Amino acid sequence: MDAAGGSRNPLPRPCRVLVLLNPRGGKGKALQLFRSHVQPLLAQADVSFTLTLTERRNHARELVRAEDLRRWDALVVMSGDGLMHEVVNGLMERPDWETAIQKPLCSLPAGSGNALAASVNHYAGYEQVTNEDLLTNCTRLLCRRLLEPMDLLSLQTASGQRLFSVLSLAWGFIADVDLESEKFRRLGEMRFTLGTFLRLAALRTYQGSLAYLPVETVVSKMPPCPARDQQAQQGPVDAHLVPLEEAVPSHWTVVPEQDFVLVLALLHSHLGSEMFAAPMGRCAAGAMHLFYVRAGVSRATLLRLFLAMEKGRHMACDCPHLVYVPVVAFRLEPKDRKGVFAVDGELMISEAVQGQVHPNYFWMVSGCRESPPSLEPQASPSQRPPPAEHL
Repeated sequence: MDAAGGSRNPLPRPCRVLVLLNPRGGKGKALQLFRSHVQPLLAQADVSFTLTLTERRNHARELVRAEDLRRWDALVVMSGDGLMHEVVNGLMERPDWETAIQKPLCSLPAGSGNALAASVNHYAGYEQVTNEDLLTNCTRLLCRRLLEPMDLLSLQTASGQRLFSVLSLAWGFIADVDLESEKFRRLGEMRFTLGTFLRLAALRTYQGSLAYLPVETVVSKMPPCPARDQQAQQGPVDAHLVPLEEAVPSHWTVVPEQDFVLVLALLHSHLGSEMFAAPMGRCAAGAMHLFYVRAGVSRATLLRLFLAMEKGRHMACDCPHLVYVPVVAFRLEPKDRKGVFAVDGELMISEAVQGQVHPNYFWMVSGCRESPPSLEPQASPSQRPPPAEHL
């Protein structure tokens, strides 16, 4: 089957994987955890590996850009969500990106947030766990060898940058907590709790404009023809987006509010191993969760929302300032210099940005065989990767 949906044969047995490990991620114990918790299980499951330690920011990105991917059955990323972000963007920067992005990926959690691993753990039917328990669950999934297609979020910025997200884009409160808590990295997941309290003490609002393309609109309307400059770009065509200097199409929804506490575009169920952000269920392939909190929410209410998010109960708080909608594309334009963007937990300068989801675009080790149903008819070959069996 191709990357537009369906299932793919499991990883072979025996199989060979390249492990990219960040020894400084999370509490700085990733290598020790690999030796104690991962390596014995891989040996039992007949999974051979080559271990490569990343040495600096974007090192993994550089490695996968140059790697002979034919040597490996899968790429295993052991760190937080930022390292998977590097790997996917490195694959998409290769001349053979259409084939490279088809190489199966595996997330082994050893960072602070571990949202992608927590989401895969959730999709596999496991209970919500953290730390070594989450690592063991994800390693067992690798040993089981099942693969599942995952969505990819394509982002365009006002400065002309194009990048890809495997998890989320956050602006405002969440992004500030994520990035300001970096100094507490040694605390692991607790860094976000501490960062939340510190940011609540100095709660601020962020001025900007937000527009989005709702799922129900996509079902009834065909996407416009992509602009010629988009067709010339490397990577999939963002058929739902128009250039940032133009107004959004008339069938998009423009949010009337201009002052926000946070905006979050999320591809998966979890925002952290203890942050069950999307309890409403998995979006259809090609859609993402969009949350925003309007200005005017009290500190007490916002704290209650974040505490309830651990078990996915925040939507039951009936907070009038919290808005949720499933979307296919969005545009966000900051109007002041407050706040930053965090893409998969990585810093991005605050500027106008827009993005759209590409359904079932790459393969990940998972406990599920079937992808969610797609919103749209099967894409044309020019808009999706080639069939997986061509690898």
